Amino acid sequence: MISTHLTLREIPIPIRLFLGKALLFFIVWKLVFLGFLSESKVLDYPLTTNVGKASTELLNSIGSMSGYKSVREVVTKVEGNESFTEEISQIYHNDKKILYVEDGCNGLELLVLYIGFIVCMPSNIWRKIFFIIGGVVILHAANIIRSMALIYVREYHELYFDFAHTYLFKLVLYAVTFVLWIIYAKKIHLLNEIPKA
Repeated sequence: MISTHLTLREIPIPIRLFLGKALLFFIVWKLVFLGFLSESKVLDYPLTTNVGKASTELLNSIGSMSGYKSVREVVTKVEGNESFTEEISQIYHNDKKILYVEDGCNGLELLVLYIGFIVCMPSNIWRKIFFIIGGVVILHAANIIRSMALIYVREYHELYFDFAHTYLFKLVLYAVTFVLWIIYAKKIHLLNEIPKA
């Protein structure tokens, strides 16, 4: 009989170190975000605003497409028996509501996930900084392109919007993240993480 029970000591040290760092990073991020950053919107507000504005400005600059604008608005949402207000970036096309970007769609969680992976993997500090800055720029640009594509799909191919929003474009963003991780991890040797005796 093959035993699927794996004890902690059987997991290689470099993997344990990576998983320990990742868990610690996740816990610290959640405590900081939920304790301080979530209510203040210090990260969410500029990201959500930028995704909305950049998407509409880029759409307006493409050939015959024009008339798009992004406006910060406060909306009331109802989930179950509770209602709450939220500030969003509402996208208009010729004064018709097309789509809105809320904080959950601004890419913050994906950026933190990407940064966490880079921080937890062994490498020199300059390589980490280079990949963090470069990756954040690439992922933010990919999220803006995702938003532009969703605006286009919502307006011209609404039948496919739910599929594109829920599955297709999320998969594309995660694929971009995964490719960036693969590029970063190519020159990493986990054996460098083993403490010297």
